[in-house]
Amino acid sequence: MELYKTPIVAPGHDESNLTAVNADAAQAMFRFREIVVEECNQDVWEFVKPYICAEAARCLLLATSTRFNIRNQPVGVFDTLINLKHVNDVRYLNKFFEAINALLPDGGIYINSVQTHRLRKEKILKRFVWPLNWVVYTVDVILRRVFPKLSFTKKVYFFITQGQNRLLSKAETFCRLYSCGFEIVTEKHIGSELYFVCRKIKQPAFDNSPTYGPLIRLKRYGKNGMVFGVYKARTMHPFSEYLQEYVYRQNSLDAGGKFKDDFRVTTLGRFLRKFWLDELPMFINVFKGQMKMVGVRPLSKHYLSLYNAEIRERRMRYKPGLIPPFYVDLPETLDEIMESEMRYLDAWDKNPFLTDFVYFWKAMYNIFIRHARSK
Repeated sequence: MELYKTPIVAPGHDESNLTAVNADAAQAMFRFREIVVEECNQDVWEFVKPYICAEAARCLLLATSTRFNIRNQPVGVFDTLINLKHVNDVRYLNKFFEAINALLPDGGIYINSVQTHRLRKEKILKRFVWPLNWVVYTVDVILRRVFPKLSFTKKVYFFITQGQNRLLSKAETFCRLYSCGFEIVTEKHIGSELYFVCRKIKQPAFDNSPTYGPLIRLKRYGKNGMVFGVYKARTMHPFSEYLQEYVYRQNSLDAGGKFKDDFRVTTLGRFLRKFWLDELPMFINVFKGQMKMVGVRPLSKHYLSLYNAEIRERRMRYKPGLIPPFYVDLPETLDEIMESEMRYLDAWDKNPFLTDFVYFWKAMYNIFIRHARSK
């Protein structure tokens, strides 16, 4: 049965009823604390309390997993929404986040929690003795993580479970939030839940055809600024594209130009990247004429924004390549990557065929003999 809490709206403020306002505000805060502690605990209350300003913020407190209870609220009334039921029980998660986005104004605050894959793994492994704990964990991953993603098991899974207690990763949850127009303000582990505070910054992307399978298409910039879909084997959680700016802001870049400590990459994804297997589907783009064998890589909008204006403008004149100059020069910093690409483009302008021939075999040597790998 859905647990639904009536909204608590902070009262207005003027000099004539200052005492009454303060009393009402104190009563509202007391009621808030009572509900949060009863449904969760004191630590959760301490986490959400800084975002409840009784004299300014108009706050809605719910414990729901359905967007009906979100869409049933009046628009333009609330500045903050706190949901005490974790998002693992939400069936249509993006639609749920989109409904919250529509309810809140720009800059509005949304607070919720998720039991992440890692936290649930720790809980299961501690709860059962070895080797039973690993058996239970494996079955849990297959039923609650794999089945909801596969087209031929998804409908059966949701029919049986109604989407309850689905297994979600931190990466997928945050990626979905960013795709739905939010940015993460802060996060904290409390018990077996990851609580997060996010802020509405824009309208949702409304991605009506997200991919969950092993083959994905990523939007990349090619020749003349053309945006096209680059085929790759999945190495990250769904919706990871939307989280590039957040990961960069948190961790910057690692040696080789990749994002440092990128939690969006899955365990299988690390293996695929190590042996360059995730790049093989890009041969489809080569066969379609969108890319050539050797050339500067097609980049995402955010990664391209990190380049200086000169090389950003110049690399747009050329068809991108499957094998980039990176695997010839093996640069470590972004500046070195840009210098490497400029050297390649200068050489290509003088002799295109010879340049690509030489770069191809040098890259093959580094990949297969010196074991140069993508991270």
